[in-house]
Formats: sequence, structure tokens, C-alpha cells
Amino acid sequence: MRNLDFPTPRRILYLLVIWVFGAVVLSYPFLFPPKKLDPFDEQNIAPYTEQKMPNFSQISPVVVRKKAFFNYLLPAIRHHNRVIIEKRTFLKEIKSVIEQNQPFNSLQQTRLDSLITEYRVDPKLELSEIVSRLLLKIDVIPAELVLMQAANESAWGTSRFAKQGFNFFGLWCFREGCGFVPKRRNEGAVHEVAKFTSLEHAVSTYFRNINRHEAYTQLRDIRAKLRNSNQQITAEKLAKGLKNYSERGDEYIKELIQMIRFNRKFLPA
Repeated sequence: MRNLDFPTPRRILYLLVIWVFGAVVLSYPFLFPPKKLDPFDEQNIAPYTEQKMPNFSQISPVVVRKKAFFNYLLPAIRHHNRVIIEKRTFLKEIKSVIEQNQPFNSLQQTRLDSLITEYRVDPKLELSEIVSRLLLKIDVIPAELVLMQAANESAWGTSRFAKQGFNFFGLWCFREGCGFVPKRRNEGAVHEVAKFTSLEHAVSTYFRNINRHEAYTQLRDIRAKLRNSNQQITAEKLAKGLKNYSERGDEYIKELIQMIRFNRKFLPA
């Protein structure tokens, strides 16, 4: 008879450890997907720490509620405007490199590619045209305008969309389950009111929406003309390019401008 060579308990334990280790290594990319790269290191450019959202419905009087609303949103808005300024500085450097007919280094190429993708610029265009289109889209949005739109769309932070999903801007999404189903949605409509994971996420989406969506081409053209003529980019002037933000059109613009002028005195210095 042949002697059967059964593994010892120690060998069994050793093989088990090898098997577990191999399983973890193979599954690592799925259990712990790599963190999305940020070519611009935005948190380092403009450090931002999000605060807990106040319960605006319980804050009174109205003036105190407005000031609390501004103090909560303003840091995120300033963060994104500082990041935008840094991206514009980068694009001007790239423009200089192109004019000197020099090659990009790897970081420059990575950053440029990320902006082309994010702002939906045709990569087949000439490089100089790509940079020009990016500079048109990547520019600041006055904090007063962002705050007044947020106040208007969220009823000063008291709407359920703001309280439950950080949606201060009335932004829609079109994937089932991506947000809240509006109670008064028309039959056959598929949109939902978007739900965000944080205030920063909501403000980031708002900035990208204003800066790249075709509906706000007029706003970007107004902003570009102001910048090219060395005039101040103001909330009241850019508000005139938001006719497509609301079905109310010109009435919406008129209301925004009135809100900007009336509430300016409550803004932090």
C-alpha cells in the first residue's frame, strides 16, 4: 500500500495564509478602487473645510437667517473661484508655450487633457483654439450671483432639496434614482431634482453647469467682453445672461438683480 502524505496542520495554515493573501491581492482593485486623480490638486490650491449645514428654517429673524445662509455657502463659492483663477493662470502659461512652439511636459499635458474633457472642447481643434475656448468657459462667477441664485432656488436654504440633498440651485439630473422626483413633474417627464453628497459637490456642479452648458453661452459672452475691455465682472451684469436658467426668463433675471441689490448689505465683508 502507498502511504498517503497528508499535510501537517502547520502546512495547512501556511497554504491558507497564501490563499487569503492571493485573494486579497487579486481583489484589491475592486475592494479599494484608486482615488480619482486631481491634476490641479484643488484642495491644496484653495483649502476648504465644509461646515455642518444649519437648519435655516429655525433661524430667525430673517436678517440673521440670510447672514447664516451667506456664511455657510460663501467658503465653497470662494474655493471654486480661486481654483478657477489658478486654472486660468495655467491656461495662460500653456498659451505662452504654444506661442513659443515648445512641447508640453507630462503634467501640463495631463492638466490640459483634463480640462478639455471636463469642459467638452473638441480635442481635434488647433491647440490655440482649444485654449481660447477653455479661457472663455473657465472663468469666475461673482459670489453675489451664486448666492442670490441659491437663495432664490432654495428659498434661503429651506427647501427639502437643499436640506436633504444639498441642492441649492434647482439643478436637474436625468438618470433614474439620481435625485428627488418632483411632486409636480409633468406626465412623461423623466427629470429628477439632483441629490448631492455635499455642499462642495453641489457648488462644483453649479459652476461647471454655468461655465460649459450651451444654455449659458450668453453669460459667458458677456463675461468675456467685460474681461477683454478690462471692466469689472459683476453679478448684475452676468445675471442678464441667465434667461435660460428659468422658464420665467426675463422676469427671473429682473428678480435676481433686485435680490442682488437689496441683499448686498447683508453679505460678509
